[in-house]
Amino acid sequence: MHAINLESIQRDVFSICEEVGEFIRKEGADFDLTRIEQKTSFNNLVSYVDKEAERRLVTALTKIFPQAGFITEEGTVEQSKNSEYNWVIDPLDGTTNFLHGLPIFAISIGLTRNDQTILGDVYHIMRKECFHAIEGGPAYCNDRVIKVSAVPTLSESLLATGFPYYHSEKKDVYLEIIKEFLEKSHGIRRLGSAAIDLAYVACGRLEGFFEYNLNAWDVAAGTFIVQQAGGKVTDFKGGNNFVFGGELCAGNNFVQGEMLNLIRSKWH
Repeated sequence: MHAINLESIQRDVFSICEEVGEFIRKEGADFDLTRIEQKTSFNNLVSYVDKEAERRLVTALTKIFPQAGFITEEGTVEQSKNSEYNWVIDPLDGTTNFLHGLPIFAISIGLTRNDQTILGDVYHIMRKECFHAIEGGPAYCNDRVIKVSAVPTLSESLLATGFPYYHSEKKDVYLEIIKEFLEKSHGIRRLGSAAIDLAYVACGRLEGFFEYNLNAWDVAAGTFIVQQAGGKVTDFKGGNNFVFGGELCAGNNFVQGEMLNLIRSKWH
């Protein structure tokens, strides 16, 4: 395949995030949880916003790079995973926050080549912050270059995690890990959007993030942005299977190793 112009594609993706983000923001503003009588009604609303946002993303991304396949959360397009290039999309990461009017939710778009991310965008919808990076370049928040924090130790670090929607047999071990991190760090936050957690590690608002039971569309963009911002990302074994492997530990170069050692001491 001919060489692709990632800078040009990135500019288009940024614009697409802004357009679809505006649609999501307006839908959220018009939605009042207290007026809805039945649970199915607000689930239907979130489902509508999720699916419509994904449809708009897929349509626009197909126009700018028609050769790429799609790996998407909502399945509005047939999962047409290609052998080479694929868009990996979460149209609304943080749906529970969106539902409750908590302004922490994002669009996450990654572009992979042979399952390696080469472009990532995380658009924090309510703050209008687009965290983005392309292969070989720095990471940005809008037009400002960002870097992971320089906090040197776990004890000075602010971390984030998430609680999986369904509890596996690993939940007690995971809670043990969280407990240890609570005792050995400045604190742990649970923002409810893995994409934003990773973006915040990339720009230094957080020192580290760890979670399991994640999907590729949650993390393909964010993990890449952390790496391009100078940070480190591994799976819980210390390997590179963190996009499709369901677990990851991300942080700045000082803290990520400390985090990983603690996780590995308990996670088998």
